[in-house]
Amino acid sequence: MGRTQESWLPPPPPAGAHWISPPQLFEPVSCTYTYLLADLKTKEAVLIDPVLETAKRDAELVRELGLNLLYAANTHCHADHITGTGLLKKILPGCRSVISRDSGALADILIREGHALEFGAFALEARSTPGHTDGCLTYVLSDRTMAFTGDALLIRGCGRTDFQQGSSETLYRSVHEKIFTLPGECLIYPAHDYTGQTVSTVDEERTLNPRLTQSCEAFVQLMNNLNLPQPQQIDFAVPANLKCGIQDAAT
Repeated sequence: MGRTQESWLPPPPPAGAHWISPPQLFEPVSCTYTYLLADLKTKEAVLIDPVLETAKRDAELVRELGLNLLYAANTHCHADHITGTGLLKKILPGCRSVISRDSGALADILIREGHALEFGAFALEARSTPGHTDGCLTYVLSDRTMAFTGDALLIRGCGRTDFQQGSSETLYRSVHEKIFTLPGECLIYPAHDYTGQTVSTVDEERTLNPRLTQSCEAFVQLMNNLNLPQPQQIDFAVPANLKCGIQDAAT
C-alpha cells in the first residue's frame, strides 16, 4: 500500500550506482513534493517541481551536497503554487528551467515526449501524460525504476480535469498507456499528497487506485461530478507559471 512519511524510507541505490535516491522535499501549503536527483560521481543534479516559498531551502540543500543543479523541471503548469524555478536560477547560476512545450509556458528548455534530461550517468525520459493539463509530463528514470507523475497520477487518486484544458478521457488514456505500462515494481512519486503518503508503485495503482481501475466511462462520469473548489492560488499562480523560470523571481 502507499507508504507514509513516517513509515517509509527511500530504497538503496542500484548496485554500483553513484547517485542520490530522491529525497522528498515537502511544501505544506500546497502539499507539494519536490524531488532532488543527483549523480554523486559527477555531482550533476535535477530538481523536479520546486515551489517558490521553499526554493531557498532547496538551493541550500544543493549547495550542502556540493551538487551542480542542471535543471529545475516542472511536470506541468501548476495552479496551486508558483514554481520556484525563477528564484533557483538566480541563486544557482547555470540552472535552467524546463517544462513541456505543450504547456504554453515559457522556459529555458521546452520539451516533448521522448526528450531525455541527462545528469551524469542517469537520465529522465519525458512521457506526455495530458489530461490534467495539456502540458503534463511524467519523468521516468532511465532504468524505469522510478516515475515522477506530477498531477496525472496521485497515490490512490489523480489530478482534477475541470480546468486548464482538462479532459477526463485524455487523462484516463494517458495513465493507462504511459504509466500503467511501466514495470509493476516501478515506484510512483506524485507531485502532491494530502494524507501523508509518499510513494506507491505501478502495480499498486494499477490494481488499487479507486478511480483508475474503473472503466473509462465510469471514470469520466466520476471526474465530471467532483464539484471541487478552485485552487486558492490559481489567479496568480497560473500567470506566473506561464513564465516558468523566465519571470522576475522578485515579483
